[in-house]
Amino acid sequence: MLKIGEFFMIRELYQKGWTQTAIAKETGFDRKTIRKYLKGDKLPERKANGKQKASKLDPYKNYLLQRIQEGTTNCVVLFEEIQAMGYTGKMTILRDFVRPYREQPKKQATLRYETPPGKQAQMDWAYVGKYLVDGQYQDIYAFVMVLGYSRMKYVEFTTNMNVETLMKCHMNAFAYFNGIPEQILYDNMKTVVLKHSPIEIRFNRTFEDFLAYYGIVPKACRPKRTQTKGKVEIVVKYLKDNFFQRKHEPTLYALNEDVRTWLDQVANQKPNQTTNEPPIQRFEQ
Repeated sequence: MLKIGEFFMIRELYQKGWTQTAIAKETGFDRKTIRKYLKGDKLPERKANGKQKASKLDPYKNYLLQRIQEGTTNCVVLFEEIQAMGYTGKMTILRDFVRPYREQPKKQATLRYETPPGKQAQMDWAYVGKYLVDGQYQDIYAFVMVLGYSRMKYVEFTTNMNVETLMKCHMNAFAYFNGIPEQILYDNMKTVVLKHSPIEIRFNRTFEDFLAYYGIVPKACRPKRTQTKGKVEIVVKYLKDNFFQRKHEPTLYALNEDVRTWLDQVANQKPNQTTNEPPIQRFEQ
């Protein structure tokens, strides 16, 4: 009997462009019955050509398929969740199970500019969706800042990106880091940069005065060269691929509570792929 999870798997593999032969090889179903199923509503019967070996993952597959349907395909997150449910198998089995549901990322090499300790931070905004605020759904944005040398991260969720909110988030980030960098790199957001031409960079006066109070020098990316702030772009992607793959109550308050725990226990503890050190360890040094 075809399980509901296998139903979704066959349908999604076909929608992703898999051939019927490839689906048959992957799922163990007969190719002719898969073709018949895809054309109609009848569920295919599994080929009786040998016993399938039981897997430690079997008791958790329905849960995993439910989480995948919800949009979570991060194996690290899923591994943590099923371990808490009693899973004793290895990550490899899980990765093999999830792989057909994941899109292959396109890789692009970027030369990364490294800065010494205390020299530079990078900052960016990211839209993350609608969440409950005082009983009503509102657009929510993530303020993201990362220290260049250590890769220590700070994230805060807000209902807007105006200059007052921007300054408040900066102060909260400085308090989290218990210090300030010499300069902060931004893209050309209007709350920071009013004009950026080959001969002139004009910053928002209110925001520039705010940074001057702390002795910080603002720095703007060249137009259409956002990869120069690649460290913070990576953090934004990591936030979406890891933090938002986890379960959260759909409220702004819960997001900010959860992200602080995530920063302290996951994001700033996991070794960085470039430095090969946890951000907190490099930060303390």
